[in-house]
Amino acid sequence: MGKAVESGLVTVNLIDLREFSDDKFKRCDDYPYGGGSGMVLMPEPLFRALSAVKDSKTRVVLTSPSGRLLTQNVVKELAREDELCIICGRYEGVDQRVVDRFVDDEISVGDYVLSGGEYAALVMVDAIARYVPGFMSNSESLKEESFENDLLEYPQYTRPAEIEGMRVPDILISGDHGKIRQWRLDQSIEKTRRVRPDLYNRYLLGKEKGEER
Repeated sequence: MGKAVESGLVTVNLIDLREFSDDKFKRCDDYPYGGGSGMVLMPEPLFRALSAVKDSKTRVVLTSPSGRLLTQNVVKELAREDELCIICGRYEGVDQRVVDRFVDDEISVGDYVLSGGEYAALVMVDAIARYVPGFMSNSESLKEESFENDLLEYPQYTRPAEIEGMRVPDILISGDHGKIRQWRLDQSIEKTRRVRPDLYNRYLLGKEKGEER
């Protein structure tokens, strides 16, 4: 990521929300109306910040546990955008009026709670940047990674060919690339069936619909 930023392939700007607060203590959160625990990010600083940084080509994304799940297909969808502005949710969330006025999409990185949306934003930026042309030294590797075609990636091996009696599968050093491709596909299918039955069922459903696998 650092090299991509230095070379200009990817541009990442961090916005300090406190700079847009008119409170003398630069506070950006307050107690929720109606009572309850926790704090809520106030609308005024976010209204000012978003108005200052976004334009017509900016897609505004809010990190939120109530958003749609960040899958590989969602990553590829977001990677097609010219510019993303990610709001990092904090505390109990953000004032709903920010969502109503500015947010185009709410994204969750999983069914768990983080102390701040910054961690989710980092995950999103890293996953999305991989689809920027030139970011990957070998773009073909993107086609064989986990979650492509609803399958987990096949097992990987490197030298030495044997360690403590454990050998690399003979097929991988056979030189028969057709058989290697089939072995990798078979391994991906079996691993997905065993570890992620939800993905496996999606894979089978895709095959039934005649989707390219």
